[in-house]
Amino acid sequence: MSDLKRTPLYESYKKHGAKTIDFGGWDLPVQFSSIKEEHEAVRTRSGLFDVSHMGEIEVKGPGSFSFLQKVMTNDLSKLKIGGAQYTAMCYEDGGTVDDLLVYKLAENEYLLVVNAANIEKDYNWIIENVEGQTEIRNISEETAQLAIQGPLAEKILQKLATEADLSEIGFFKFSPSVDLNGKKALVSRTGYTGEDGFEIYCCSEDAAGLWDDILAAGKDEAILPCGLGARDTLRFEACLALYGQELTPDISPLESGIGFAVKLNKEEDFIGKAALKQQKENGLPRKLAGIEMIDRGIPRHGYPVYKNGQKIGQITSGTQSPTLKKNIGLALLESGETELGNEIQIEIRGKRLKAIVIPTPFYKREKK
Repeated sequence: MSDLKRTPLYESYKKHGAKTIDFGGWDLPVQFSSIKEEHEAVRTRSGLFDVSHMGEIEVKGPGSFSFLQKVMTNDLSKLKIGGAQYTAMCYEDGGTVDDLLVYKLAENEYLLVVNAANIEKDYNWIIENVEGQTEIRNISEETAQLAIQGPLAEKILQKLATEADLSEIGFFKFSPSVDLNGKKALVSRTGYTGEDGFEIYCCSEDAAGLWDDILAAGKDEAILPCGLGARDTLRFEACLALYGQELTPDISPLESGIGFAVKLNKEEDFIGKAALKQQKENGLPRKLAGIEMIDRGIPRHGYPVYKNGQKIGQITSGTQSPTLKKNIGLALLESGETELGNEIQIEIRGKRLKAIVIPTPFYKREKK
């Protein structure tokens, strides 16, 4: 008997021959067909992911806005009802608690979507810091999440949406109650693949039916069910940060390249603001940079980076890019070593192999 947690879609995996792994205490599919096939499907057509392991926390009440302004790095005053915002929560020293999405459902009512491995930690952090008339509820167990991603995502999902016109949902916007083949869901134009697409939040009991409906609707477009392997290579090519790799309690949002989600000039103080402000004013000690291998070898998370015999950083993520067919990585380097064209060495299996600093993101989709 497995002690691993399972999503409401676990039984659906078997139908598609999924290979599952232990991912932070969850029994999740790493692939259904192959990582490369699934990656290519999302880049060129469409892929469907089960991301029900992600956490959902409801925050509401008259004090919710001012409380969230205190714990989030981004500026919630810019967020309108029906909008989503990418943000982070920090410790006092500027290290990252988590990166997350905030959905504004109504005045004084928000939905936070947090990383699966951090659900309990984030919930406890929020409870520890809560103030004002604010009600916090962890609704992760009753909520499932699917993500349909790729250039044909809208066409496929529109076949299920009986009344909603999905083309009216703009990027980082959402519709709170879309009827998908009789099942109500919050549908947002978000995702973590670098492609167009939607994330669908529904009741846990509706997830398996929706999964089957979407795959059936996308059959003519050759949609593929996708696992964690392709999810990781897709987000990596688009240089989207992964908590535990680009972001940790020891890596600030500024160092990890998500400074756009840190608003040091917002009126309200937030936890970690003073430390982040000091980092910015003094110059960041480390920065995230893109690297490409010159010698043969694949850079992996944790591999050390050297220059002239001195360690100058380490790889946070790396792989052989399925789209670019190159061995590339993201590395957290001393700030003075991040200029383009800088030649460095990555230690791979005891050998120091040549690499070069290159621009990021590695992949950017062409906008219509």
